[in-house]
Amino acid sequence: MDASVAGVVGAAIGVLGAVAGGWVSVVGQGRQQQRQLHAERAYRREDARREAYGALIASTKLLSASWWRFSDLVWDEQSTPEQWRASSAESHETWVQFSTAVAAVAVAGPVAAAEAAEELRVAMYDWEMAGLDWLSAALREGHGQLPEYAERFKEAWQAKRAPDRAFQQAARQALGTEEP
Repeated sequence: MDASVAGVVGAAIGVLGAVAGGWVSVVGQGRQQQRQLHAERAYRREDARREAYGALIASTKLLSASWWRFSDLVWDEQSTPEQWRASSAESHETWVQFSTAVAAVAVAGPVAAAEAAEELRVAMYDWEMAGLDWLSAALREGHGQLPEYAERFKEAWQAKRAPDRAFQQAARQALGTEEP
């Protein structure tokens, strides 16, 4: 083989090597971009979940505190029906925040956390209904010292505790915070 043919073959091999190297580089960059995109999506999803879970936990606590204020107020002999209504209205406003937070968890997922949030919503609704029934009876009777309603209220509060803990457990699992 003469020198000119060897030069052409060498150049062709060099071009093929450069093309192959470029192709490998492009494929590698594409894969790296896909991994980065996947990591960014996972980060945004985890961030959205943390925000939704935190909002649900906070609104659950606010709603609980609101209903306990109502309970204290309606039981107080010095309180008035207007105060009871105002306290109940405050609880309703807090319910809206709570309900919105449950919906945010349903969107953020995963399914196990959404289901646990829904079970918590049902339990909180039962507690809410116990409080509203107590309010109605107090308005009818002209006083709120009605032990049967207070007892139902406390039972509904107790019943919401397990779903509250179950949601927090589902949130920890979804976020992977159970592991050290």
